[in-house]
Parts: sequence; structure tokens; C-alpha cells
Amino acid sequence: MLVEITLESHDVDIALAYATADNVTGAPIYRHARCYLHRDAAALLAQASALAAIQGFRLRVFDAFRPSEAQWRLWDHNPDPVFFADPRRGSPHSRGVAVDLTLIERSTDRALDMGTGFDALTDLSHHGNTAIASEAQRHRLLLLGLMTAAGWDFYSKEWWHYQLFQARRYPLWSDSALPLGLMS
Repeated sequence: MLVEITLESHDVDIALAYATADNVTGAPIYRHARCYLHRDAAALLAQASALAAIQGFRLRVFDAFRPSEAQWRLWDHNPDPVFFADPRRGSPHSRGVAVDLTLIERSTDRALDMGTGFDALTDLSHHGNTAIASEAQRHRLLLLGLMTAAGWDFYSKEWWHYQLFQARRYPLWSDSALPLGLMS
């Protein structure tokens, strides 16, 4: 079951990159900026949000549930399995159990420097990359600590990507699974 994630429900800032042209494709993929996760992932996001709040931060969500149709559009744009899951196998995003995010300061809404932007498809985006500034390394480790303490697994090639353990046990979903779709 997919549930909607909002500022009110999870105390997170929603900034869905694929609902704008400010993404790797240069064009909006979603027609509507709605954020959904499987209820299991939504519960862990609430835990991560609470941990971030204690430290004076808020999570900013760039992407969460990604319909299979959207995964195909990303794959067609850049069929690189390091950064995009092959839609024939399915993405944790298309199962509603992955989230792409960063940290922002609660008092100013300013995003922390993570060394690269979201969806920077380079080695600089890898967790533990020491070619970025030490401050950005600390910020990535802070995000990693908060997310893993809340029960999330991480993907080593993208500092922004977190998913549930054993993500493949969840079914794939298309846009039609939503009461109000992202793409239609």
C-alpha cells in the first residue's frame, strides 16, 4: 500500500526533481508533484525525520515512489545501470521503498553542501568519495548516520539514495496504482 508523504504528515520538505525540468532529462517526467512511499518506507521516513529534527535539520525529498513508466523514461534517457535501475528488473523506487533526499537547516531551509547536486551522475556522487570538500563529506556522513539509524539501507554510488533492505520483496507499481497519479 502506498501512502502520500507531505510536510504535515512527515515533517519533510517535498522538492520532487522529476516534476520539474531541473533533472537529468531536462524535462518534467511527472505532471504532478505528489510524493508517495510504501507504508513500510513511510514509517522509516518518519523515524529519520524525527532524528534529523533533533539535530536541527529537515529532510528534503527529491524523489520517492517512481512509477514504472517514469523509470522507463529515465532509462531511455540514460541506460546506465550504475545510476538507473533497468526497468525490466525494476527499481526500488518503482516498488515505493526508496527515497532520494538531502538535509536542510530547519531554521533557514538552506540545503547542506553534499559535494554534488542530486542526480550528478559521476564518481563524485559516491558515498565515501574523498575528492569532495571535507565539509561535504561530513554532511554526507551525517545523512548516512541519520538514515541508517532509522533503518534504511544505502546505495554506495549515490549519496542521496536510500531504500529498504530486501527491496525486491515488494511489488512493482505503475502510475495507475495511485488514487491521483504522478504522470497522468
